[in-house]
Amino acid sequence: MDRILCVWSPCWAIANWRRRNPQVPGHGAAPAEAFALVQAERGARRLYAVDDGAARLGLFVGQKATDAAALAPELVMADADPVADAAALTALADWCARFSPAVAIDAPDGLYLDITGAAHLWGGEAAMAADLAARLGRNGLPVRAAVAGTPGAAWALARFGRPALTVVDPGDEAAHLAPLPPSALRLESQTAAQIARLGLTTVAALAALPRDQVVRRFGAAVIARLDHGLGRTREALVYRRPPSPWFARRAFADPISAPEDLARAAADIVAGLCARLETAGQGARRFDLCFHRLDGVAHLVSAGLALAGRDAAAIHRLLAPKLDSVDPGFGIEVVTLTAEAVEPISARQARLGEGADAGVEAGAAALVDRLTNRLGAGAVWRAEARPSHDPGRAVARRPALSPILGAATRGEGWDPLRPRPLRLFRQPEPIEAMAPVPDDPPVFFRWRGAPHRVRRAEGPERLAEEWWRHPFDEVGPGRARDYYRVEDEAGARFWLFRDGLYGAETPAKWWMHGLFG
Repeated sequence: MDRILCVWSPCWAIANWRRRNPQVPGHGAAPAEAFALVQAERGARRLYAVDDGAARLGLFVGQKATDAAALAPELVMADADPVADAAALTALADWCARFSPAVAIDAPDGLYLDITGAAHLWGGEAAMAADLAARLGRNGLPVRAAVAGTPGAAWALARFGRPALTVVDPGDEAAHLAPLPPSALRLESQTAAQIARLGLTTVAALAALPRDQVVRRFGAAVIARLDHGLGRTREALVYRRPPSPWFARRAFADPISAPEDLARAAADIVAGLCARLETAGQGARRFDLCFHRLDGVAHLVSAGLALAGRDAAAIHRLLAPKLDSVDPGFGIEVVTLTAEAVEPISARQARLGEGADAGVEAGAAALVDRLTNRLGAGAVWRAEARPSHDPGRAVARRPALSPILGAATRGEGWDPLRPRPLRLFRQPEPIEAMAPVPDDPPVFFRWRGAPHRVRRAEGPERLAEEWWRHPFDEVGPGRARDYYRVEDEAGARFWLFRDGLYGAETPAKWWMHGLFG
């Protein structure tokens, strides 16, 4: 059965405002007696969030700011920033990856963590939830938390349960939900108010009614929420990163910071995950190594492979140069490693004289991997033919060692009778050219200030623009190009063209589009 940890911050917006504005009245160092955030809504400034002091004065979210100020003159107000709050919640979700790789955002003030099979690393579910809550509390973010077998039950107990940290044994969700109000089922406010007016004050009272009557009176959403909470139907969560079984974690009794310790930790965690991949007959194309610091900052380094692999030594060699960019701060307490793009791979036979698998070190893959990780993911690629009349669109970039796709698989690859330059300019460059007659190739041209006398020429090859990609009134014979392959006296070869059909009233325009060598 799944185990879900729900974390909820009752004053998320205010806590984040205080963290962003530590020197303004209302911060924890000099707290106001009552504090609220306001936002323009429905043509008036209304309370967006209130702290405990403002709530004790009878103020509430949605109240007009002018009415609140009249009732509580001591109230301190500031402008809310929902965009910054959402960004902070996203950052918190990424930070929680040290507890679980599967974290879902429950906007605007909560998170779900799928901790199935991970709680033993912290000494149990209660210890894991308590550690998470304590860390956030020390950073000025008080939270409530609950662990249950369903997201619905965890959500309800985090907000309505007692105490602030609740752990429900598998299968006991119904007993813990029974005394809670129906609003704990994540119902619409109007629906929850309607249920309360009928005297149904607990989830148990609502669940005791015939299901068909509940649907007719309150709608199918109420039954769906009830079934989600009790685990009768499964509920899908949208995680920041898709849950992956190929995840490894190492926690240290004492924080580490020395470069050799970081390298040793990286080698250890890579070896462990690669051993699991080898046992399952799998390989991965990318490995994401994350160092979690004591202050909550996470440093991510990645290594990509041209072919799926699991050679721990080769992967560590790709990661090792990037460890210099990791700032350990006051120390690294947790290291995590995730394998992405996992796929089955067959075992490779080792070469004579080698005691280990050739793995990704065999052939060109090792060179491609080193160049890609040193120069960047988009710096190493191969060109593949793509059917198009436009020379600039006739080439597609593909990963260096990816299987051949597209036009080449249909016999539409490079045409030997119509060679294309090795270097095609992103934008054609204007040149000055002289041709004996309009339809002949040039005998002389000047490009970038340098003169070139043509010794050999071949062409023309007339190419028209793709008319379906342009407005109809912009398509015509004047948009055609006559391409020539020419060689100058020094042996350099060029690909140039005359723009448009020749006309006595319009002088010909020549352009340089590429180089053959």
